[in-house]
Amino acid sequence: MTLAPWLRLARLGLLTVCLYSWLVVDGRGPGPGYGGRHRQRKLTPMSYKQYVPGVSENNLGASGRAEGRITRSSERFNELVCNYNTDIDFKDEERSNADRFMTKRCKDCLNKLAIAVMNQWPGVRLRVTEAWDEDGHHPPGSLHYEGRAVDITTSDRDTKKYGLLAQLAVEAGFDWVHYESKYHVHCSVKADHSVAVEKGGCFSASGLVTMADGVQKPMSCLWPGEKVLSVSGSGEVVFSRVLLFLHLDRESRTSFFIITTENEKRIALTPNHLIFAAHNLKLHHHDYETVFARNVRIGDYILTTGGDRGIQPSKVVSVSLEERMGVYAPLTEHGNLFVDGVLASNYATFQDHGLAHTVFWPFRVLFVFFNKEMEEDLQRVAVPYICSTNQTILTSVMHSRLSSVFKWQDATRAEMENAFLQQKEVYWYARLLHTLGRIFLDPQRFY
Repeated sequence: MTLAPWLRLARLGLLTVCLYSWLVVDGRGPGPGYGGRHRQRKLTPMSYKQYVPGVSENNLGASGRAEGRITRSSERFNELVCNYNTDIDFKDEERSNADRFMTKRCKDCLNKLAIAVMNQWPGVRLRVTEAWDEDGHHPPGSLHYEGRAVDITTSDRDTKKYGLLAQLAVEAGFDWVHYESKYHVHCSVKADHSVAVEKGGCFSASGLVTMADGVQKPMSCLWPGEKVLSVSGSGEVVFSRVLLFLHLDRESRTSFFIITTENEKRIALTPNHLIFAAHNLKLHHHDYETVFARNVRIGDYILTTGGDRGIQPSKVVSVSLEERMGVYAPLTEHGNLFVDGVLASNYATFQDHGLAHTVFWPFRVLFVFFNKEMEEDLQRVAVPYICSTNQTILTSVMHSRLSSVFKWQDATRAEMENAFLQQKEVYWYARLLHTLGRIFLDPQRFY
C-alpha cells in the first residue's frame, strides 16, 4: 500500500464529510470559548478620533499604499464596480453616481455593514456620503480617488450612533476605520489585487512553540507529527500533535500584529488570525472568545502560559505592527497552540473557532487511523509463523515482513516530507471550506 492512493480516496471521503459538517453541524470543539451556542460578542463603540488598526491608513497593516488616481478615462476605471444595494442610501450630491463606484472589496465590506446596521438599529439604513471622488475634493494620495474609501453615517444622522457604527465597520472587514469627524466615519480597504487580502492567517517563522520535551522551537523548524503545547477542552495544558500546515510560505514577507502583554509575552500573528481574548479580566478560560488579531485592543485580556503548566490571563499593554519573513499556520489535534507563550487558535478568516475546528475532524480521524495501521502492521509481521520450530526460517520470514513494512513506512514518510517541503500556499482543504463557507454561511462571520 502506498500513500498516494490512500490520499486520493481520503480526499473523496473528506469532501463528503466536510459538506455535512460545515453546513449542518454547528459544533463545538476543545479549548477556550466553547460550550453552548455561539455568543454574540458585545461591541464597544469607538472613541472620537480613534482609528483601527492603530497605524496610519497607508501602512501595509492597514489599507496599504495609494496606487494612483482613477478617472473615467483610466483603464483601471473598469476595475471599479457600481453598488446598487437598496439597503444603502447614497448621497450622490454630484448626480453622477460617483458615490456608487468602488472596488469589489469595498463593495463587499459595505454590503456586510449595511446588514449589520439594520440588525443593530431596525428601521435605520447605512448612508454613504462619499465614495469614489472624480472631482479632486480630497488631499493628494487619498484612497477616495481609487474607490477604496467611503465616508458613512446612519440614515437618521444620529451622531450618537457613530461610535458604534465605526466598530460595526471594523467587524464588517474594512481594513482601516477612522472616527474622524463628529458627522461621519471614514473607512477604507486594501487594493483588490493585494496579496495580503488573499493570504491565510499565520504566525511568523520566528514564533516559538514548546515541544513535548520542554524545548522551545521556532515555527520554521516545526514538522507535522511533532507535539506542541496546547489546551484541551477541559482547560488542561497538554501536548497536541501537529497534523499539517494550513498555510505555509517560507519566503513570503508579511505584516504581523505584535501583541504584548503585562507579563511580557509577545506574539506575532497576521490581522485575520484568531486569538482568544476578552474585554475584561475573566477567570475561566471558557469565557474567552476568538477575535481577529486586528481587533485586539490595549486593555483587553488574552491567555498566556502560567506557573505549574497552567493558563494565566494577562492584560494587553501594546499592539504594534511589524514586517517579518515567513508565514506558518500549523493545525494541531486540539485546534490551538501556545506561540511565544500566548494561546492562539489554529484558524483564521472565519470567526467561529468551534465550527472551524469541527469541520477539520476528518483529518484528525484519518491521522489516528494511519498511525494505528502502522502500529498494527508491526505487531502482525510474525504472527502467521509464530509456531514454527525452525529458528532460521522464522528469522528469515520476520526479517522479510519487517523489511516490507519499514519500506512502506519509509516511502510514506518520504512522500509526506516531500509534500511538506514543496507546500507554498493555503492547504487545499482549507481553501475548499473557505469557498463553501462564503456561499452558505453568514458573511458577517468572515474577515
